[in-house]
Amino acid sequence: MIEEFNFGNFWSFKDEQTLNMTAAKIKSFHPSIDKRNVIEINDKLSLIKSKAIYGANASGKSNIIKALVTFIRIVASSVKDDKILNIIEPFKLSVDKVKEPTFFQLVFRINNKKYRYGFEADENSIKSEWLFYTPNKREQTLFIREEQEILEFNDKHFEEGSKFISLLDDDENSIFRTNSLFLTSLASFGFGKISKAIIKEISSIIVINGLGHSGMYSTAGDALDDLNKKKFILDFLKNADTGINDIESIEITKDNLPNDSEDDLKKEFKKGNIVVSSRSQYDGQKKVGNVPFILSGQESEGTIKMFELSPFIYNALNEGRTLIIDEFDSRFHPLLTKKIVELFNSESNKSSQLIFTTHNTNLLSSEILRRDQIDFVEKDKYGASHLYTLVEIKGVRNNASFEKDYIQGKYGAIPFLGNFSSLLNFDYAESN
Repeated sequence: MIEEFNFGNFWSFKDEQTLNMTAAKIKSFHPSIDKRNVIEINDKLSLIKSKAIYGANASGKSNIIKALVTFIRIVASSVKDDKILNIIEPFKLSVDKVKEPTFFQLVFRINNKKYRYGFEADENSIKSEWLFYTPNKREQTLFIREEQEILEFNDKHFEEGSKFISLLDDDENSIFRTNSLFLTSLASFGFGKISKAIIKEISSIIVINGLGHSGMYSTAGDALDDLNKKKFILDFLKNADTGINDIESIEITKDNLPNDSEDDLKKEFKKGNIVVSSRSQYDGQKKVGNVPFILSGQESEGTIKMFELSPFIYNALNEGRTLIIDEFDSRFHPLLTKKIVELFNSESNKSSQLIFTTHNTNLLSSEILRRDQIDFVEKDKYGASHLYTLVEIKGVRNNASFEKDYIQGKYGAIPFLGNFSSLLNFDYAESN
């Protein structure tokens, strides 16, 4: 579970920002959501189950997700991919920031122990790296790295660090590559148990683009081989009012491929199988059978997205993982996005979290989200994005109309639109 994610000097974000998943000490207008929408860790700490991020187009919402993806990819791949740091992009609209490293830090929990891990890096090398943990009340250092030197490590609680260093020759100038993380290097050894556990947890965060991609479709198709996942996917599609009453993955061979197959089917054949949905056929009001449809070519874009997204929702809820979705409401009806958010905010969800960017203002309701579950992104006049939460804005009552006030600009993070009617003047040459 994520407590907070900190990042800075990345794409449109100049200064350090915090995506905070800790529950604020507030009381909502509807007391039930203060119980339903949070995960109680102990008597002093609770985490929120979902976070909605709003902002105008090009405000930087997607760059928050991009920052998380970059962090996760570097943590998972810095040893095996010596080009991985090339995905780092600093804030380029400020001369001083271009030459400074990008900052990433994740605060999270494993087995009720709090860990704080982060690093600073540019496209060429790791500048600093650190790992702290809080087994009880006091935070302890596990290791601190500056450039190629380990300045401090905990012999008692982080033995794998000292083991790794003891294996090296005294005359070695560096203990790892300049462009690889110490944590990832440790995890490549059999004794790196803590490092492996941390990388496993970070890598378990599911990040997807709501617009979808081919990898999601094939993953969803493979999920149909698991009976539990197939039942969840089918129930999800049925509850979403798609009209689908069955779905399956069918292996296609040259022997059973019809000669008059349409292009969509031939395209699927290259993959070795097709996903087929089934709908009821009627004679008048009497059901007489089922009609198959090729999902990728004969169902709507919204239905395809539901299919692609459903196994990721299953994995997150079933395994207690964090699911992060960019462009969450793309191709979805507002009522469907509301139902998915409520699914994560339900009392039956004990440890999963949902973080998403959206333009769906219907979710801006005190009946659905707490004030600390609503974030905004806004750019200043220098092109730098800023992330802030509704609970930070003073004077917002818990029974306020969040949606109405947001649309009216009371919270910021809305576009300042020009005079679109001027676009109807097509005599550009004369006007210039």
